Amino acid sequence: MSKLRLALLAAMAATTAANAREAIPADAFARIQQIQSVSMSTDGKTLVALVEAPNSNHTETALATWNLDNLAAGSVITPSGERMKFIQAAALKAGRVLVVGQQDWTGQLGGCGEGNVSGATKTVVFKSYMTDASQKNFSEAFSDKSRAIGVSDDTRKCLELNSTASMVSSLPLDPDSVVIQRYSTSKGQADYYRYNMKTNEAKLLFTDSDRWSPALLNPRNGEVLVRSELEPDGSDYTQSYSIFNHKTGEFENQPALTRKVSERYKFSFEGYDESTGKYYVLTDLFSDLVQARLYDPATKKFDDEPLVAHPKYSIGGLVIGKQPSNFGKILGFVVDGLEEEVVYTDETMASLQAGLKKAFPGQSVSIRSYNNDLSRILFITESGRNSPAFHLLMDRKNVVDLGSERPWIKPTELGDQRLVTYTARDGMEIPAIVDLPAGWKQGDAPVPAVVQPHGGPWARDAAGWDGSGWVPFMTSRGYAVIRPQYRGSDGFGRKLWMAGDAEWGQKMQDDNDDAANWLVKQGIATPGKIAIFGYSYGGFAAAAAVVRPGGPFRCAIAGAPVTDLARIGRSWSDNRLQRILQGKTVKGMDPMRNTEKASIPVLLFVGDRDVRTPAFHARDFYDAVKGRVHAKFELIPDQRHQMPWSYKAQMMTLPMIGDFLQKDCGLGG
Repeated sequence: MSKLRLALLAAMAATTAANAREAIPADAFARIQQIQSVSMSTDGKTLVALVEAPNSNHTETALATWNLDNLAAGSVITPSGERMKFIQAAALKAGRVLVVGQQDWTGQLGGCGEGNVSGATKTVVFKSYMTDASQKNFSEAFSDKSRAIGVSDDTRKCLELNSTASMVSSLPLDPDSVVIQRYSTSKGQADYYRYNMKTNEAKLLFTDSDRWSPALLNPRNGEVLVRSELEPDGSDYTQSYSIFNHKTGEFENQPALTRKVSERYKFSFEGYDESTGKYYVLTDLFSDLVQARLYDPATKKFDDEPLVAHPKYSIGGLVIGKQPSNFGKILGFVVDGLEEEVVYTDETMASLQAGLKKAFPGQSVSIRSYNNDLSRILFITESGRNSPAFHLLMDRKNVVDLGSERPWIKPTELGDQRLVTYTARDGMEIPAIVDLPAGWKQGDAPVPAVVQPHGGPWARDAAGWDGSGWVPFMTSRGYAVIRPQYRGSDGFGRKLWMAGDAEWGQKMQDDNDDAANWLVKQGIATPGKIAIFGYSYGGFAAAAAVVRPGGPFRCAIAGAPVTDLARIGRSWSDNRLQRILQGKTVKGMDPMRNTEKASIPVLLFVGDRDVRTPAFHARDFYDAVKGRVHAKFELIPDQRHQMPWSYKAQMMTLPMIGDFLQKDCGLGG
């Protein structure tokens, strides 16, 4: 062998060794986060979080509280109970702490909510508890001690599962009270109370109905300022808004805000300018994108020009001061692009944000809470390669690092994240997020790839860390992952959103196919080495790819999929208005009516406690295609539809996904 040949082989071996990286193990994504759900009380005295429970082998959560006047003393910790697992926590006011628990439950519900009509339903019960920083006593939060008389135990459980209590206004200037909502889907209405967290006394403020609900509460006292009203209108509904007139004591209808529900215009009341009497409204009434506008109820008109608008993206919200020093003041706004960005117009907040971004280059910085004099500020940093990390800025000069969710995953183990736009076959521009394997750069050899459409479909992805763990799990195994914001996605303008109507498995699916083709054109992927993997609606898209002839995919993975459009109609979603709106758009190519066209391998999985997309969707599709293509079906014990998922469930699904891509699909990686 020539010296030149040996030299070339040595160089190639050195390059391969330099680029080779160990795949991040499934355990790194399945184990409980080191710290999560972090919040600070508005007075800056109490910090609350969920942490990994001591001696739980990384599988359970615990509630942790810190006294910020003595941070060095450490935290008070209470692990989750044997049955009730803590999944969320929040620091409130008056020294109170809220923690939400999740418990598996199986029982006879007789069609209650999303349960089975007959037989037992496996589902999940949520409970909210109130405690304080000492964590000595836990009581049910915002509880209603009244008892239902003359009803069966099953009916009582139905009422419990379909009734929720939640905080709807923090009343920031009140040191002790908040406004809570107790909602019952069985009654179709909610009671609103002014709740004193020191005394646990609740005073009824008002009750909504099946025709109206509050759209904006006064942050000073909880009174209704704006209410949304829904009226039948033939085969449609009319949604209108009425605003309270303080002079007459009556609600006045606002014709400029009245639209047919089917038109799907957005109106979100963000706040109230006390000096002018005008309201801050987010709406897409004047543009394809959502703008912030001022609305005058006296003249019943919007201002001629937007308060805030962006040429490329919607405005996702306004940042309004909630401390005595800045109460009601507009501090900034949220730009709702692929990467959510807060733009501060307040000079002090803008300066703080700029300083924090400089200290954490390459990461997004989000200020979450602060006390009145800004001597204590809680903020979060993250990126596609850095899991969310939590920090305190003390006295505007010292940063205390509280920890990151997954510090055992190093940024160098993951690749770049890119925000791109590609052109679909009919000319529509589709935003997308691309995550690349570590070390891959333009001009390198193509890699196996995965197209991952999100759920919803009236939802969207956002740049930054992928909380499901799926994206970094795959990129660390050498796959490029593209997440297309296909037509039907919400948040990128009316045109893209409404273009998905009745296009399930059709033009919406074209966008996923075109994402795969774009990867090939960019030199990132090669034909025949691309898979599709999605969950919920994304699972539908994966199932649709199995039966669509001539697609670009080598295989499909469908998690918690809808596969039978004829059986879902308007039965999905907890939100009545969304069922009315979205139910009419669920039309297109039905995978269950096209199973004879199955042409690529498929893995289907779903949780046995999933009542949103019940297991029959995945199982029936599997039964119909298993004789035509290589197919697998897995029922995941004790997994529900939504996150968070247990360590055990993740340790089942992640290796299963990895093995299917590598072996059954033949992508390698």
